[in-house]
Amino acid sequence: MPENVQAFAGGEFADVIDANTQYAKTFANKELTGQAARGLAIVTCIDSRIAPLEIVGMSAGDAKILRNAGARVTDDVLRTLVLAAHLLGVSRVLVMPHTDCKMASADENQMHEAIFAASGVDSRSLEIRTVADQLQALRSDITRIRAFPFLPAELAVGGAIYDVHTGYLTTVDA
Repeated sequence: MPENVQAFAGGEFADVIDANTQYAKTFANKELTGQAARGLAIVTCIDSRIAPLEIVGMSAGDAKILRNAGARVTDDVLRTLVLAAHLLGVSRVLVMPHTDCKMASADENQMHEAIFAASGVDSRSLEIRTVADQLQALRSDITRIRAFPFLPAELAVGGAIYDVHTGYLTTVDA
């Protein structure tokens, strides 16, 4: 383990730094560039059950991965897609929410109440962006990408819901 790991953030990341040291010893991706080698960007959720590259049979360097709670197409996702489409080789976008998503389990007020109950933090000034209807939200997000004026007209955009219990994708027309 490198020196001063215990001092870094009070030692809370010692396991992470140690794992990185092991990873770096056999690091094999030196030749990769910042380009999406297979032209894909995936917008998905932060859920730790989702391994986006593995789900679509790709590897490091093949695709850009954009994550947020609920796999929503936010302003920041659109900003990132503009950069990816014009500068980083992205020619297609897959919006991929998932089953059993916390963001689809409650409405906005219930989510704020749950955060307050768990931590005492009043989060009502934040837009959580819960999802009452995943299919409708996915269709809306696909349309939002297709209509965004700063993205190439020829950008291919599709949607699919990932099932966290089976591993399968179910495609969704928008």
